[in-house]
Amino acid sequence: MVIDTYKKLKTQFFDWLKKSELIELNDVDIKKDPVRPELTMDFRTKYGRKVYGLKDEEGEIAAVMCFAFTNQVPTTVEELDKFSQDAYLQSHFKSGQVGQIAIAYTVWSTKKGGGRRIVQEVYKMIKKSHHLNRLVTLSPLTDMARNFHLKNGAKELQVNKETQNFEYEV
Repeated sequence: MVIDTYKKLKTQFFDWLKKSELIELNDVDIKKDPVRPELTMDFRTKYGRKVYGLKDEEGEIAAVMCFAFTNQVPTTVEELDKFSQDAYLQSHFKSGQVGQIAIAYTVWSTKKGGGRRIVQEVYKMIKKSHHLNRLVTLSPLTDMARNFHLKNGAKELQVNKETQNFEYEV
């Protein structure tokens, strides 16, 4: 009886995940970003960079993930900036497709299960794209980041001086 009640409550609690929707955001409260709050909204949307949100059934943003598109794997935020600018400039000669590598450089959620779900939704979006062939992270050197990505199916690509990179197979 107790187990059945628990299973029912758990199902109801996570039911919102099935009804969530991945959307592109033009604005987000960057103060809520626990990973890179120092990055401005201008940085997050310049040079073809994108911010995606996971909208729940009430229309609230339950998770956020920020991306840059590059042709190289960055090891610092400075390289991320430079590589995404280079890919953006090159895109003017390649029918507007910016970079072949999607670099996720920050993710956070406000609802339990939101982080995992946004990774799944972004993964599906990238898999459907015609020009993106890799999904790589630029993650801080923390156990939390490492455990999150490994638990969600990524493989450790490299550990750098200030960051670590994980790759999700596309």
